[in-house]
Amino acid sequence: MAGALEGIRVVDISTFVLGPVATQMLGDMGADVIKVEAPEGDPTRGIGQMRSPGMGSFFLNLNRNKRSVVLDLKHQEGRASLRSLIDGADVLVHNMRSGAAKRLGIDFESLSVTHPRLVHATALGFGKGGRYFDRPAYDDVIQGLSGVPGLNRRMTGQTGYIPMLLADKLCGVYLYGAVMTALLHRERTGRGQEVQLPMFETMVGFNLLEHMADHVLVPEPDTQAAPIGYGRVFSKVHRPLMTRDGPICLIANTDAQWHRLFELIGKGELRDDDRFKTIGQRMANVVQLYDLVEGALQGRTRTEWLAAFAAADIPAGPANELADIRADEHLADTDFFQVFQHESEGELLMPRNAMHLMSTPSSLRCGPPRLGQHTAEVLNEVDRDGRRMHGDPS
Repeated sequence: MAGALEGIRVVDISTFVLGPVATQMLGDMGADVIKVEAPEGDPTRGIGQMRSPGMGSFFLNLNRNKRSVVLDLKHQEGRASLRSLIDGADVLVHNMRSGAAKRLGIDFESLSVTHPRLVHATALGFGKGGRYFDRPAYDDVIQGLSGVPGLNRRMTGQTGYIPMLLADKLCGVYLYGAVMTALLHRERTGRGQEVQLPMFETMVGFNLLEHMADHVLVPEPDTQAAPIGYGRVFSKVHRPLMTRDGPICLIANTDAQWHRLFELIGKGELRDDDRFKTIGQRMANVVQLYDLVEGALQGRTRTEWLAAFAAADIPAGPANELADIRADEHLADTDFFQVFQHESEGELLMPRNAMHLMSTPSSLRCGPPRLGQHTAEVLNEVDRDGRRMHGDPS
């Protein structure tokens, strides 16, 4: 079956993680993604083990369903070829700072008049209009500014990053959604638009979805009486709970779930305890609550408890290590990990796109491209087919 974005061409000038996450998702959904690279290639090509030069494992995980075109944008010929590619594109994605984009003539203001149907998407560190605009930004900087290390400090006493490229990956997903929204708008109106995805503002908004807590109220409460933050996740008991032989992840939310849990651990009387009758009371007494639960878990093994919780429809699961995920039975059932035969890199194991569209499913059509693998092919297409200018949608 054809993907939902079949016929959509994306010119992707982004590097590292954020932009490539978004464009890989667009490619998974059927878009023709043209990855424009400098002669030295995306820097991630050099990260991790590789079977061929420039095909590091880090790059392989972020760049399937794309075609690679090498253009030297320092020279007029390369810039002219880029403009030809943009002439035939539906979406342009880049993470250049504003001055560099303007010098190349690919900023929104330069393109909007001649390319009124183009969705012009820019990944920014910081939003326009603020004093941080045009500063360089990477994941660590954005995690820090958006309060992530402070979350760790409040819980563990140690300031630290989330051990993943959280801001890059999450903002890439947001950018994908923003581009899709702009494409829907174009479908309805015939007009493209500028899309800006600032990492800082995006991560602050994401972080505060639960951590704004009572401070959503105006005027704000006294910070001593109601410190900003969702209290449960800062508790010492917000962690996997120990059974007789290992940890499990257990969370009950509704009254019915808690009532079944109390019965299952042999403490049915707690359902009538004034400390635990309602969700608000349980939140206020969460430390005592989970201390009681964990104490009861010591009587049985992890396997025994997980089976019991599953039978009682209580949300629980193992505390997996990264290596454990590969052996997960559910992921095997759903064919989540797919073996792809790459023409130069041999067998690659790739997580599939988890979004399921029944009529227009995602697909793994082509592996991550070698540097410049499709330069001649794509530029020949431009020369043969002419330029599909955005003033003429035909």
